[in-house]
Amino acid sequence: MAYEQEINRRRTFAIISHPDAGKTTLTEKLLLYGGAIHVAGAVKSNKIKKTATSDWMEIEKQRGISVATSVMGFEYRGYKINILDTPGHQDFAEDTFRTLTAVDSVIIVVDAAKGVEAQTRKLMQVCTMRKTPVMIFVNKMDREGKDPFDLLDELEAELGIGVRPLSWPINMGMKFKGVYNIYQEKLNLYTPNKQKVSETVAVDIDSAELDTMVGEEDAAKLRQDLELIDGVYDPFDVNDYLAADIAPVFFGSALNTFGVRELLDCFVEIAPAPLPVEAEERRVVPTEEAFTGFVFKIHANMDPNHRSCIAFVKVCSGRFERNVNYKHIRLGKMLKFSAPTAFMAQKKETVDEAYAGDIVGLPDTGNFKIGDTLTSGEELHFKGLPSFSPEMFKYIENADPMKTKQLQKGLDQLMGEGVAQLFTHSNNNRRIVGTVGQLQFEVIEYRLLHEYGAQCRWEPVSLYKACWIESDDAEELENFKRRKFQYMATDKDGRDVFLAESGYLLQMAQADFPKIRFHFTSEF
Repeated sequence: MAYEQEINRRRTFAIISHPDAGKTTLTEKLLLYGGAIHVAGAVKSNKIKKTATSDWMEIEKQRGISVATSVMGFEYRGYKINILDTPGHQDFAEDTFRTLTAVDSVIIVVDAAKGVEAQTRKLMQVCTMRKTPVMIFVNKMDREGKDPFDLLDELEAELGIGVRPLSWPINMGMKFKGVYNIYQEKLNLYTPNKQKVSETVAVDIDSAELDTMVGEEDAAKLRQDLELIDGVYDPFDVNDYLAADIAPVFFGSALNTFGVRELLDCFVEIAPAPLPVEAEERRVVPTEEAFTGFVFKIHANMDPNHRSCIAFVKVCSGRFERNVNYKHIRLGKMLKFSAPTAFMAQKKETVDEAYAGDIVGLPDTGNFKIGDTLTSGEELHFKGLPSFSPEMFKYIENADPMKTKQLQKGLDQLMGEGVAQLFTHSNNNRRIVGTVGQLQFEVIEYRLLHEYGAQCRWEPVSLYKACWIESDDAEELENFKRRKFQYMATDKDGRDVFLAESGYLLQMAQADFPKIRFHFTSEF
């Protein structure tokens, strides 16, 4: 029974948004409430040398953006909360897509002034596809923004999900006075403070006390707004939220630690405990006794002194224990882990056990690939962790022949993270790096230099698409590879890849060779 209680008190969620909506700042404030950190860092501020906890990589501190998903765990009101702070930048969307496979619910951050932006829309599609329950936090209410009712309409129209406000702002910008917590029927008065937490008071919405606190005019408007909300929106039903039909909406200012507690208190009460996960063979339920889990992310160099890779494993069922043998399904061998870790961004501590819903870091010496399954012995394969076909390509060349080894090691480890793909051209053996966005080339170059001491330079290559090919007809496959030799390459796992120089060439190849299957994700 205690075992099931442990699992039911887990809450694992990702925070997603468009860049600059305040995702990392919100993560900081949630950690502040959980007592995991005592001073919240600023994401962008040259005056404070303290940077955000979740943006720990050197390049993140310099640019003020997140380029990798970070994992943080803390305790709050008897719940064990695991937050995954994801990159908002579209060039790192692949990392975010994969992170969404490892969480049970999602909090979307929306900028009150900008409303729903392109990247938010894209990520919401993934949540809809996976039926992941979603909460929305409308941030930056201390600045002038759109009218709250207009924002709610925009959220419904753009994200394709019903919404229900569970807190409501009293004015915004310079006149922002606070939020009324509809869920708990309490009033939270605004005092801007980046480090401290403001107090809430229980207040009857019809009492004269409210007039004294916020002024008669604002009190009247608040009563009118709440009446309108009750008239327009159905009463909040937790089951609608869990079925991913309705998204509760909260308002606040993450930078000023305001409106965040309402979000967190409601979240731990209604968010789902670990959910069942679909494997190819069967459905895996969290409360099963046998351990199962999958690798959804690999990160190289979390500790630059040790050049180590860490594989992030989502525990899907049962209990993971230190120094116990588990089966690595793809390699078909038993592995034992003496130093599994729990995370606080870059800080790690060794853990003796982890339950379904937790994220465990396992030291990786080259055994893991993204999507690998670990179990107590059962043959299982978790699905849904693809690598996408890259959009941009460049040749990578070694700029310092004395550092060939370092470059090779750096490339191996960074490509293992799944942020980019490495192809070796069959025609000239040159290496091509394929990414989803331009920024990834800069990050790779920066990390190769600063983490591995290797210098690279990029050379342009004109390609339209890379697609993996396979066929049941071995003769046809050989014929294709022979005819298209100058367009063939292999990926880092030795699989055949066709590099099409234009959309027309790709269509022609598909028409000329009907027995060849062309795949645009690496999961097939």
